[in-house]
Amino acid sequence: MDTAPATIYTARTVHAQAAVPVGAFLVTGERVTAVGSPSELREAFPFARVRDFGDGTIVPGFNDAHIHLGLTAEDLLHLDLSHAAVSSVDGLLRTVRDAAGSAGPGEWVRGARYDDVKTGVVGRWELDAAAGDVPVIITHIAAHWGVANSAALAALGYHDDSTPPPGGDLGRYADGRLDGRLVERALLDVLYPATGKGESPIRPSTQDERLVGVRRAVERWHAAGLTSICDALASPADIALLRRARDEGELTLRTGFLLAVDHYAKAAELGVGSGFGDDHLRMVGVKGFVDGAIGGRTCLLSEPFSGTADHGLQITGTAELREQIARVHADGNRMGVHANGDAAIRLLLDVYEELAATLPRPGLRHRIEHCSLVDDDILRRMSALGAIAVPFAGYAAYHGGALESWYGAERTDRMFAHRSFLDAGITVAGSSDYPCGPYQPLLGLQSMVTRRGVDDGALVGGGQCVSAAEALAVYTVGSAAACGDEGRKGRLAPGFLADFVVLDRDPLTAEPDTIAEIGVQHTYVGGRRVWTRAE
Repeated sequence: MDTAPATIYTARTVHAQAAVPVGAFLVTGERVTAVGSPSELREAFPFARVRDFGDGTIVPGFNDAHIHLGLTAEDLLHLDLSHAAVSSVDGLLRTVRDAAGSAGPGEWVRGARYDDVKTGVVGRWELDAAAGDVPVIITHIAAHWGVANSAALAALGYHDDSTPPPGGDLGRYADGRLDGRLVERALLDVLYPATGKGESPIRPSTQDERLVGVRRAVERWHAAGLTSICDALASPADIALLRRARDEGELTLRTGFLLAVDHYAKAAELGVGSGFGDDHLRMVGVKGFVDGAIGGRTCLLSEPFSGTADHGLQITGTAELREQIARVHADGNRMGVHANGDAAIRLLLDVYEELAATLPRPGLRHRIEHCSLVDDDILRRMSALGAIAVPFAGYAAYHGGALESWYGAERTDRMFAHRSFLDAGITVAGSSDYPCGPYQPLLGLQSMVTRRGVDDGALVGGGQCVSAAEALAVYTVGSAAACGDEGRKGRLAPGFLADFVVLDRDPLTAEPDTIAEIGVQHTYVGGRRVWTRAE
């Protein structure tokens, strides 16, 4: 760990996100206190220690404005069923079978990050054959639907004659029997306590168990260059977990969070609102939902998914959504509302515009989480409101050509519209939505620059490509603004927090399709080294 009263940091390249070129910066305590050339700073501060990273490149710390730490901490305690981990249906079922064989009485087998496109389709009967009477539930990588076996369906109270809950659906085989798919509220209400709805027979993990997951996530994310995040769906239990992690020195990531809207009334009674907390753990705003997922193919669309009559799902009713947002807005707090499809975004903008007209809150800029499928009218309306877009950075790289098969070429050229947002003057933040997308910021940068699938090389909406410099700004300055931190994060400038990353190569000059391969050497938070690569 580096400690010194004052330290000058320099490298061959420093991208400070400043108005003028910076070759070095001075850190005192947790903040940058001066910038300039190495010689200027050495002369002005002769007693400061100098740390020269040689041929490396320094950038402000990467900031993921929409990621899920609480959810990841839970997932890391269960089976990793990602395509990278299991590779095939046989591999997935073998993993489930092994876990079921060692499960104790009353225990469930849980797995996450299942990808039906890359790995293959798994249903109720396949899970029955693998696990027998042991309840099994696996969640899709999009986290908006999952698959359960017969034992799990029975424990959850679902049967062939069940009616889906409002905002949810139950998948069925051609003969009408349940196929095990639990879609949106049918899954969320029993698996994710942060939604604040429903009850579940699944034993919740203890705080001690989840703290292990936090440690694992923080280490992985620091290794990828992340210094700040916003946990985009937090319950009171999640916040208690984060507070404990911070108090015990485990939460070295600067962490903001969006409080799940169902818990907002209690927080408001306690006087807790946007900005509550400190530089290490702070409430950014309140989270709501309109529709479903892009990768899960449940978002709300004006035109149906390609080759189908399916327009997706609206998770929260319009009247309830309006009531939720109105209360938060009236209190002067920021909303971050999940809206993927164009129909969902328009519905949300209707509410935002109504409130802006009837109850102005100058300077209060609400967010649209994901904001995936836009058009010129949506861009115009967002710009007029000053709304902030938080789109997926890495989805083009992860999903590749599958996106075009679901949405068609014309729509994919309007998805994750970083180019259009920037051209319209809309603040746009960097976001992975992990575990729904890859968490590595450098892969996010590459995806925004190339718009090519990593596995298939498919060009996905090439009209939305941005420059590497613009992508870096999205993941630093843009994310800071989305979290209300534009005056203290995202730049290496006097008064800003000394959060930065040292890279092997310069992402602004690297070949675009190699940006994700750039290595992270060191990650610093508040002038303190929190991760370094083993030599």
